[in-house]
Amino acid sequence: MNIQTQQLPSKEQIQSFPRFQNLLLNKIMVINDLQQCHAIAEELKTARLFGFDTESKPTFNKGEIQTGPHLIQLATFEKAYLFQVSPDVLHFLTPFFENPDQIKVGFGLKNDAHLFRKKGIQLNSVIELSKCFSSFGFNNPLGIKNAMALLFKVNFPKSKSISTSNWSRKILTTPQIEYAAADAYAAILIFKALLDLGLIPDTIAYTQLKLSIQPNKSLN
Repeated sequence: MNIQTQQLPSKEQIQSFPRFQNLLLNKIMVINDLQQCHAIAEELKTARLFGFDTESKPTFNKGEIQTGPHLIQLATFEKAYLFQVSPDVLHFLTPFFENPDQIKVGFGLKNDAHLFRKKGIQLNSVIELSKCFSSFGFNNPLGIKNAMALLFKVNFPKSKSISTSNWSRKILTTPQIEYAAADAYAAILIFKALLDLGLIPDTIAYTQLKLSIQPNKSLN
């Protein structure tokens, strides 16, 4: 693959691409209490890599305080875990976020890191994927929709009405669940594609972790 010749597809081209195939609903878990957390603890502990994202109830009024994240998404190649945030759930997740041996990959994670720091959690071993496309000739950060179009020739839908919906509600809608899972799942697919192309940095910023994943072994 000659990376240098890659061009970003136009909006019209992206619209003509096949739609992104998200995880099936039965592979997406919505988790809101400690009992559910403990039921999947071993699954999470054995994962070396997570697609990662968060959602927060939007703030529309001047001076309104952001209380998010209200939903935290982690995805493997097989499942997505959507955690509705409470103090107990956040306490359960903290060791995974702070574990330097578990890699978290995603887009636009600077704000997520800020929200986590406000809650006393330090994110370790995080890769910001939007900045991994300079080899394609893109000096500015690339969003997840364009990254999916570039790497996989698929149309990754991004609905503003869903992204700005109320993520703090007790019962999430099916479109919210699918949207949230897709962002984390797509991130892990993008990471794998970039890793296969040799475009992931050898070391991860802000951590001491040396990236030593063998894509044909650990990631499959």
